[in-house]
Amino acid sequence: MFKTIVMTYPEAAENIIPTYALNHDGADNTLFEIRQTKGKFNQRRANFLIPHRKDYYLLVMVKRGSSRHWVDMKPYTLQADTFYFSTPAQVHLKEQTEPLIGTLLCFTDEFLSLEDNHSLKALPIIQNPHNGHELKLLPADVLFIDDILQKMHTEYQQKNTWKGGMLQAYLRVLLIYLSRLYAEQFKDIEKSEGRVLLEKFRNLIEDEYIKLHDVSSYAGLLHISPGHLNDVIKQQSGKTAIAHIHERIMLEAKRLLFHTEQSVKEIAFGLGFEDAAYFNRFFKRSTNQTPVAYRIQIRDMYH
Repeated sequence: MFKTIVMTYPEAAENIIPTYALNHDGADNTLFEIRQTKGKFNQRRANFLIPHRKDYYLLVMVKRGSSRHWVDMKPYTLQADTFYFSTPAQVHLKEQTEPLIGTLLCFTDEFLSLEDNHSLKALPIIQNPHNGHELKLLPADVLFIDDILQKMHTEYQQKNTWKGGMLQAYLRVLLIYLSRLYAEQFKDIEKSEGRVLLEKFRNLIEDEYIKLHDVSSYAGLLHISPGHLNDVIKQQSGKTAIAHIHERIMLEAKRLLFHTEQSVKEIAFGLGFEDAAYFNRFFKRSTNQTPVAYRIQIRDMYH
């Protein structure tokens, strides 16, 4: 049974999902931060009970705590010795906060774009192709991750020579280790030329899904034929190229229907549809429901 929750929205911007920067609550660092919580409440009033996105990657090693929160349309109750992570596109909502013991690591896409970190953007834990949020850990995993995070926190607190290089080195080890766990948990496959193309295609969709809704446009950006793109994508993922495009559009539509008070027409135009009626038909083909019916059903189920 899910508990009843009451969504609240900022009055000045009730029709959008706000995006919070790493330093929105006064933090000094705008690119990278690591901090430990020791059983104290750490509620950020700016985003409690408000659907929001973060413009940074959030990684949390939970040692103890039972807070309840949402990522997109899925609720999570924090579990001990479990690792949680999110990417900037995902929508968060904090429903219940309990004292937490653990370590929080935050860094922005800009930080990953720095020369020494650029290759990290290709790792599964960063790409997050399965839209995951939680990694189950074995005792050996807990020990390894705790050790790395403690080293990072100690380095972050001090003013050592080559501090940035040390933090980058620790982060590289941590993200590679987590990506191995991600690949195992989500049954990812070894990279091949087809897999690389699939990742490039998914990245393009993430950047362009509002403007580009057809396979030909993406094939043009990738400098291949639409037929070849579709064949490779279907072989690698089991789904057609157009299915990937439609799924990303649908995910964002569901996020907005669930988390905002935007009208269906506003959502349609915001997602690049010139005709709201066509968006209604598009949505119904995927869900067998109209957008309005979906919004009513999902809110009745979880509110």
